[in-house]
Amino acid sequence: MANPPAEPIPHGHLPVLPDAVLDTLAPQPGQTLIDCTLGRGGHASLLIPRIPGGQYLAFDLDAGNGDYARTRLAPLAEQHEVTLTIVHDSFTAMPAELDRLGITGVHGIHADLGFASNQVDDPARGLSFLRDGPLDMRLDTTAPIAAEQLVNQLPEKELADLIYRFGEERKSRRIARKIVESRGATPIQTTAQLADLVRRALGPAGSRPGFNPATRTFQALRIAVNGELDALEGLLAAAPARLQTASGRLAVISFHSLEDRPVKQAMQQWESQGLGTRLTRKPLTATDEEAQTNPRARSAKLRAFQFSPSA
Repeated sequence: MANPPAEPIPHGHLPVLPDAVLDTLAPQPGQTLIDCTLGRGGHASLLIPRIPGGQYLAFDLDAGNGDYARTRLAPLAEQHEVTLTIVHDSFTAMPAELDRLGITGVHGIHADLGFASNQVDDPARGLSFLRDGPLDMRLDTTAPIAAEQLVNQLPEKELADLIYRFGEERKSRRIARKIVESRGATPIQTTAQLADLVRRALGPAGSRPGFNPATRTFQALRIAVNGELDALEGLLAAAPARLQTASGRLAVISFHSLEDRPVKQAMQQWESQGLGTRLTRKPLTATDEEAQTNPRARSAKLRAFQFSPSA
């Protein structure tokens, strides 16, 4: 894994695939755009100036990032006469929020399914095994269930199934067994504890250059804690009805196969049903230059779709 940049990252996060987002959404003056994952406002800062007189509705589970983005974006929105609405919630709340605001036609929806650099780099969030911290992993710190509860309370079979399903970890049963054995003596409360348990459960066979054996287990727990795949499923179910009215576009940036696969399948299905056209036959990925300056963009894949107007 690449070392983090020596210089502080502007605004705590660099948006991935910014040119691809602009090209596929093709924002125009007066349009209504939805940002499913606002983060620190990186993509929003590029999109808002392209829709003068329009509306920008954004969601984020992280209240701190939402507040930061509001401060960053409010002057920009005012300058371009864009109505900016930021909602501290999952983008599963999008249909209800659109109804509340009386918005029918949406011209563009985009979702960056990764998490912000300031989140993963903060040990207190517990998202990374690179820095020891509490075993939390919640993007919304007010949510009731953290990773610590799952690791210490789930029955062994349920824990193994979770790690297999959301982490695609073939040796999930071995890992779950080790976790259950260990927590019987001492509760597992930190990222270092869990990462060490996974390494010991997998042994030498679980290690290979450039890959930490705890990666899949951490991914699985983060997805479960934050309901990430359920939220994506909801977005793919809700998007057509909201975008067809305005011949709108959907752009989704994913970072692993569990995210990319349902996006790809949904867009293929929409096209076969005559609902519109895939704008990306193959996913757009980072250029060599972007991958060098922003290592977290290396695994990013963007797929986009344009809906035809509804009858």
